[in-house]
Amino acid sequence: MSDLNTNMIEKYRNSFLNEVEANVEEGEWVKMCMQCGVCSGSCPLGNAWDHPPQELFMMIRAGKREEVLSSDSMWMCTSCYNCIVRCPREVPITHIMHGLAHYAKRLGMQPKEQPTAKFAQLFWDNLMKKGRVNELKLGVDLYFKVGEGMKTAMKNKDIGMAMWKAKRMNPMEFFGGHAVKDLKGFQNAIKKAEELEAARLEKHKA
Repeated sequence: MSDLNTNMIEKYRNSFLNEVEANVEEGEWVKMCMQCGVCSGSCPLGNAWDHPPQELFMMIRAGKREEVLSSDSMWMCTSCYNCIVRCPREVPITHIMHGLAHYAKRLGMQPKEQPTAKFAQLFWDNLMKKGRVNELKLGVDLYFKVGEGMKTAMKNKDIGMAMWKAKRMNPMEFFGGHAVKDLKGFQNAIKKAEELEAARLEKHKA
């Protein structure tokens, strides 16, 4: 085989792995996976994954960019950390899963109807308004925007009334809620972090 063909094959094999290493949290650890499957065997949702972690890592190394980034597998991670604790090579699997999900979202490649992705966006939008999560509004938004709707809300009305009577829920929170002391400072800090991340990615591309 000529040097040209060898170089082309090597570039094909490593281009997506390099992309993951540069853009995904702890992505450089992907190549350390030895395909033992302990992670998926330790995961409470292991049987629900289309592609368990070790399979995703194999796909990354095989250059299957579209298939990996459009998968809903990494959105299944519940951050239980069983995989990290039991991995014989201490691969930070949980961090990589969330990093892949974040990167896919940034590229607009996440599954459109993935409930966890919708919840993550609702949570973030809720947090950014006041600097703290308005749990009542988040719950209502979740029911109606993710698809649960009025039927499920009505089923939980007794729980809601009990929380209200016990002063564990204030309906007026839905219309506003209190913000952190320095909301502008909080929002500026988030904006600065986003700018730094964008600059880092731009520097890598160059």
